[in-house]
Amino acid sequence: MPAPERSAQLSPVHSPELTIIVPVLDEASVLPALFESLAAQQGLRTQIIVADGGSADASIAVCRDRGLEVVQTPAGRGRQMNAGAKRAAADWLLFLHADSHPQHPRQFADALAALRAGPDRRVAGHFPITFRREHPGHRLLYRIMEEKSGCGRRYTINGDQGLLIHRDWFDELGGYDESLAFLEDQRLAERIRQHGRWQCLPGRLTTSARRFESEGVRARHLLMAIIMAMHVTDMPGFFARAPGVYRHQARTGRLLLTPIFELLRQLARELGPRAAGRQWRAVGDFVLGQSWQLFFALDVALRGLLGPGRY
Repeated sequence: MPAPERSAQLSPVHSPELTIIVPVLDEASVLPALFESLAAQQGLRTQIIVADGGSADASIAVCRDRGLEVVQTPAGRGRQMNAGAKRAAADWLLFLHADSHPQHPRQFADALAALRAGPDRRVAGHFPITFRREHPGHRLLYRIMEEKSGCGRRYTINGDQGLLIHRDWFDELGGYDESLAFLEDQRLAERIRQHGRWQCLPGRLTTSARRFESEGVRARHLLMAIIMAMHVTDMPGFFARAPGVYRHQARTGRLLLTPIFELLRQLARELGPRAAGRQWRAVGDFVLGQSWQLFFALDVALRGLLGPGRY
């Protein structure tokens, strides 16, 4: 009778060079694959901290079975990651979502070396992504999102791409915003852009397409655009009242946008014609500023003619 297969053990290390912080809420089904990929990383000493936001499944047990340190907080990804950062023993922090995995065993060592080679610490790194999919279709839209993740333009960097940053600068920036259950990645990304710079790191992360596949690729993509427009233009009351604007990964389902559009109409009526006009002009300015994405999508669609890396 063969011996039972043992799960990857991620034992604590002394004087870690990198602390990996993983926010978790009901992710027991995806954590084993993440821990296998982290156990395979070579070339640096890592500390792994799991920041749990109140999981009702076996997430904490899965982590402790592998000897990992678990920090427990109320739900809220920004709050969870800030709590994990406070327990970090390394000078460098990597914030990593539970369904975003490195692709090769020296990826994090190479990424850390790339940032350490710079002249200062006011730089943060992110990885381009590749989607792991269970269903066919929408190939072009996924390709556009994958290529856009590596371009580094404003509003294109998010938590699925990871965040590698020196802890001193993370503290100087004030950490993650905890006021909403989401958008903490975009708010910190903007502060990084204003006060330092972003660097695209070597290698790619693979990340699950489960939210797109569960909610609907087109509906999720459109909702992401609406969320960013409302965030950038600070639409009064939108995030407090939007039904289902954010649902945790483990609790997603088919996305209906009709209630979102109805809320936008209601908010416009409440603002009154003059204030609503100013608000929608601001939204129009944001949309115009993002019009480069149409040409970017065309470049990706014509990749066979343009060749790789040409835009």
